[in-house]
Amino acid sequence: MALRSPRSGNSTECHYWNYSFHWTDLHSSADDLRPRAYTCDTLADQCVEHLNSIPLMDGVDKRPFKKDLYGLLRDHSDDEPKLKELWTEINTIPQWVDWAQIQRGQDVFFRYGLPILNTLSFESLLGGMGATRVVETLARTGGFGAKVVRKRLLETLQHILQVSSSVEGMKPGGEGHISSVRVRLLHSSVRLKILSLVDQQPEYYDIDKYGTPVNDLDCIGTINTFCSSVVWLGLPRQGIYLSNQEVEDYIALWRLVAYYMGTPTEPFETTAKARAMMESLLISEIDPSEIGKVLAKNIILGLENTAPTYASKEFMEAMSRLLNGELLSDQLEIPRSNLYYRMLIWGYCFWVMAVSYIIPRIYFLDRIMIELRRKFFNKMILDEKMGLGEESRFDFKYVPTLTRTTRLGQRRSTKFERPGIESLAHLGLLCAFTAVVTMGMGFAFAARMIPSHLFSVL
Repeated sequence: MALRSPRSGNSTECHYWNYSFHWTDLHSSADDLRPRAYTCDTLADQCVEHLNSIPLMDGVDKRPFKKDLYGLLRDHSDDEPKLKELWTEINTIPQWVDWAQIQRGQDVFFRYGLPILNTLSFESLLGGMGATRVVETLARTGGFGAKVVRKRLLETLQHILQVSSSVEGMKPGGEGHISSVRVRLLHSSVRLKILSLVDQQPEYYDIDKYGTPVNDLDCIGTINTFCSSVVWLGLPRQGIYLSNQEVEDYIALWRLVAYYMGTPTEPFETTAKARAMMESLLISEIDPSEIGKVLAKNIILGLENTAPTYASKEFMEAMSRLLNGELLSDQLEIPRSNLYYRMLIWGYCFWVMAVSYIIPRIYFLDRIMIELRRKFFNKMILDEKMGLGEESRFDFKYVPTLTRTTRLGQRRSTKFERPGIESLAHLGLLCAFTAVVTMGMGFAFAARMIPSHLFSVL
């Protein structure tokens, strides 16, 4: 998997999962990273335990998974020292935050909206199912069953949209800030629940093997999949390369999200550190297991022919193989694609590359498209048919139990409901074909216009 590079002296050139890089002092070995698997956001845990003990008023849904933990934290932050500590922390802006940079990072998301969303769905999330330890927690929540995974992913999309919406939204009290804190409290609730089940039945979850549920390393990996994997894996595999400034801005945005979510932020202090962490995680964490294969397949089964993309199973499999590479896709048992779907992916890439390289170079068009996508995505996520229908509060819906696990789902009807992302792929193929024909005709015409005696002279 790794070999010495004669070009770089004593450095090691590593090849993992169809990705190559040089090992540096910024990288961390599996042994270096392992201690983080046993540390977690203890402050949030202490606060969640206290919040769950607060009696609710009559008429309020008293089921634990229906509690508004953020609202309780806000209303009772002065009642207990730990609540005060957490409330102060999440409402204190780190000195390293540059709001102009945060806004530019948010613009990056909407500038490259479609290819980033596909990266998040089929590389970050689906490919992330190759992380052995993480899937052990996800499988126990039941949130990645084929029948519920679409809603689970739409809730994740809501969080992404909220942190990308506006600068004001990322300041204390803004929608991006609040949703990040809600996710932090949700992670703590999952962790505490699994640990309580371990107390009842120690063999339920192997802490020595998998680490503390939703630990610091898991959370670093989560932020990594939302930013580093996007800019250095997912987008380049679609033919899109961000500028250095765009990369810095996008990483900075997710560093702030990490801070609000109680995730260690030092791996994202610089782009060099962020990239080194991504590459280190590729080596230490990605090792697909049987349950990981089930969760990856359930994502495709749950999204087939559904809003907003209305993509076929075969197209999503082809997209997954493009974004994750052949090696990881084979390990996750994502079927190989036939020529038709490989051509569709080529057409899709041609389309998103054309849009991504042409529009951003025309300033007023770039600003118009960013605002249009921002409005469209935010409207879509709240639409009853296309999205969630209402804003999620990230309630503790997928509650682990001693008997709950996640099984492979069944494929539903393959009938198309309406044209979707594959229409863009067809359009991209048509544009590519037209471009090739036009260029060929242009060269032929130019050749005929050159006097024949010039060829004889040459």
